[in-house]
Amino acid sequence: MTTMNSATVFRLGLIVNPLAGLGGPLGMKGSDHLSDSEKAADSRALPRCRRSLAMLTQRFPGRLEIVGFDGVMAGDIAAEVGIPFLPVGSPANPRATEAADTGAAARAIQAAGVDLLLFVGGDGTARDICSAVGTSLPVLGIPAGVKMHSGVYATSPESAAELVTALINGQLVDIGEEEVRDIDESAFRRGQVRARHYGELWVPRFGQFLQRVKDSGREVESLVLAEIADDLIETMEPDCLYLIGPGSTTAAVMTQLGLDNTLLGFDAVADEQLQGKDLSAADIAALLDDWEGPVKAVLTVIPGQGHLLGRGNQQLTPELLRRIGRDNLIVLATKSKLAELQGRPLLLDSNDPELDRQWSGFIPVITAYRDAVMYRVEGCGATNDGH
Repeated sequence: MTTMNSATVFRLGLIVNPLAGLGGPLGMKGSDHLSDSEKAADSRALPRCRRSLAMLTQRFPGRLEIVGFDGVMAGDIAAEVGIPFLPVGSPANPRATEAADTGAAARAIQAAGVDLLLFVGGDGTARDICSAVGTSLPVLGIPAGVKMHSGVYATSPESAAELVTALINGQLVDIGEEEVRDIDESAFRRGQVRARHYGELWVPRFGQFLQRVKDSGREVESLVLAEIADDLIETMEPDCLYLIGPGSTTAAVMTQLGLDNTLLGFDAVADEQLQGKDLSAADIAALLDDWEGPVKAVLTVIPGQGHLLGRGNQQLTPELLRRIGRDNLIVLATKSKLAELQGRPLLLDSNDPELDRQWSGFIPVITAYRDAVMYRVEGCGATNDGH
């Protein structure tokens, strides 16, 4: 199995709710209203977190970093298992963490930038994280609460470690929105089940390589490209400028929109209308100067090589890339093309090594209609595969 370069560090955001699950043995159906003496019971969350992190430490020594709040919410367990730790704050009361601490930790971890936010808790913890960061970064739960109606958890601490392992090893891991649900604990104690939908989190899931559109076991590329295009078009925002980059995969988007396409260049689209054709870097800069709405760049992958930036799309200079922002990159590729890379990362060669370093990590790749995977991207200088 191909693994990531030894120089690459996987940044794992971590939030531990040390009170999660304490209400279960007490028959409380939840842990939102514990007394001080009940909060002093042995944590259920910490041992479950330890089980997951111990597996990862054994598999990837020196290649992990934990980002989170100091103390019981992350720092203590990171020190215990020997993973380098980056503190981004601390709970207001280390002895009795609250929902506000979870939300603050999630926002601080998001600002620091991580490959995945791992949390240990129940539905209340998921609600707090959902409220704080929504679908702005990948999140995965280790189940430790009394009730876990949400679809955001691994099945066990060990399966969470397996999923992180798959990410680090470059396997195709699906990602999508999963529901965050919770019940009214007071009503539940009275025998009334009232589940509520609180939003979605963006959750990576074990995804075996199963093509959505098949013919004798292989993807029918023209149909998959149409699916990818349909997915992007359905999610296009009004008054947003889309810079459609070169390649046959991105060309499918223009075909579905019925617009002229520059196969080896950049075209600009907003509200399904052409705003510019075969744009140079200067053309794009001038367009951005006059554009008042959001801007996104739609890119695809060079087959075989895996280059995402710096091959055929040099119109996006480092200056333009910084103006657009990493979170506004939309990457399209079929699963067949990703599988051809055999776990190697997508490559960044923007001509600015610092930008390439900053933008390394995991990025969603749209692979079919309502189907995406998480895939690692790295600066060319960070790899040793000959590129």
